[in-house]
Amino acid sequence: QVQLVESGGGLVQAGGSLRLSCAASGSIFSINAMGWYRQAPGKQRELVARITSAGSTNYADSVKGRFTISRDNAKNTVYLQMNSLKPEDTAVYYCNALIRGRLVTRENDYWGQGTQVTVSS
Repeated sequence: QVQLVESGGGLVQAGGSLRLSCAASGSIFSINAMGWYRQAPGKQRELVARITSAGSTNYADSVKGRFTISRDNAKNTVYLQMNSLKPEDTAVYYCNALIRGRLVTRENDYWGQGTQVTVSS
């Protein structure tokens, strides 16, 4: 079994910062891309940022220059540093990872349980 556990969400004022973490655990052979998505009330889930196993990154236009994604491969952990937060960043943030388990030969998509980020104006 593979699990993704997120932490770091909360309530912050506009202009503030938060750092999200997501740790993968379980019977893991390898982790390919990892990323963060978010879903605001009444809206579809959208990609926020993504990082490959080699460290290449891509971001949604709405967060470029404010958010930074990084990963620690030794800890199977991905981070999202969020600066200059805006009320429109308010959403549930989900961690996502493409992981190959030790007992399988293909990669599967895994999701965390989600963590709430609320930015007050």
